[in-house]
Amino acid sequence: MIGPPRHLALLPGLAAETVAWPVPFSDGIDLVLARRGEPTVVLASGDPFWFGAGTALARHLAPDEWHALPGPSTFSLAAGRLGWPLESTQTFGLHAAPLTRLRPALAPGARLIALLRDGEAVAALAAFLTEAGFGGATLHVLEALGGPRERITTVTADSLPGTAFAHPVAVAIEPGPGPALPRTPGRPDDWFESDGQITKSPIRALTLAALAPRPFERLWDIGGGSGSVAIEWLLADPSLAAISIEPRADRAARIRANADRLGVDRLEVVTGSAPGALETLAEPDAVFVGGGLSPALLDWLTARLAKGTRLVANAVTLETEALLTGAQARHGGELLRIDIARAAPLASRRGWKSAYPITQWSVTL
Repeated sequence: MIGPPRHLALLPGLAAETVAWPVPFSDGIDLVLARRGEPTVVLASGDPFWFGAGTALARHLAPDEWHALPGPSTFSLAAGRLGWPLESTQTFGLHAAPLTRLRPALAPGARLIALLRDGEAVAALAAFLTEAGFGGATLHVLEALGGPRERITTVTADSLPGTAFAHPVAVAIEPGPGPALPRTPGRPDDWFESDGQITKSPIRALTLAALAPRPFERLWDIGGGSGSVAIEWLLADPSLAAISIEPRADRAARIRANADRLGVDRLEVVTGSAPGALETLAEPDAVFVGGGLSPALLDWLTARLAKGTRLVANAVTLETEALLTGAQARHGGELLRIDIARAAPLASRRGWKSAYPITQWSVTL
């Protein structure tokens, strides 16, 4: 029998051999696989296929090698204590994941339940919510649900007491008023740190519409700048993947920071220049070129990308626009010219201040 020490301690006097699940977690999988062919029991809390050990084990075993006996999940126990409908409650497993994954879900009226690695993570969660502008969020700290040590503490994030919380622990969150991240692409530019190299909000909305993300697809964002296009791609659906390729190390670091802060730490950031940096990357379903387009890069993309890949490129300069015009003549697709003007002060009145026009080429290869 293999399980965490706290689980094994609940089953004294066992005749079977007992083995404590080690740290890191992956070492425990090796222990289980080493007993292949022998009757082996793995102890896990609640439902092992809801942010649990079951998924990690099942991917290494044939279907006829294992059998699961799930119990009520922590999420079910929490909803049962609080009277929350699980179908409209967002759930998070943050044992080994950053708290920032909560950021896209923080909004007035939302309800979230997060599993945390230990009691100390409760204070870190409260600090994160306060820093994100949700200090008034109501937290229901749920300790040892379903057991004799069960305890529920309700506080606000900005008034968390110095009380020590014990593992296992989950926190149910009602964010309340705060700066919610908009759901539609073309989010305001000030959500992204940048040095000015950013696809601006309205252009970004049109670019994401042309890229047309679909579940389980991967994007290459070439010339990432601030990472805004790749980040918005990932925010469209949790199944999406993206790789941002940026030649400047300082901008690559900024892309990493933006992605982590906005809850899409799964963004892969590659520091390097295209096309050389593209050679070993996982194949994309869509590619966006926001900067650094050259004849060599364009030839590489149109020759090497798989049939059916969607390619979108934006141009500001006349030279790059000429590249896109020639590419459209050879490969088809659509050319779109985008002219945007904003109202701005003009002496004592107002007038239209135009941005540089953008030429966008979009094609399915």
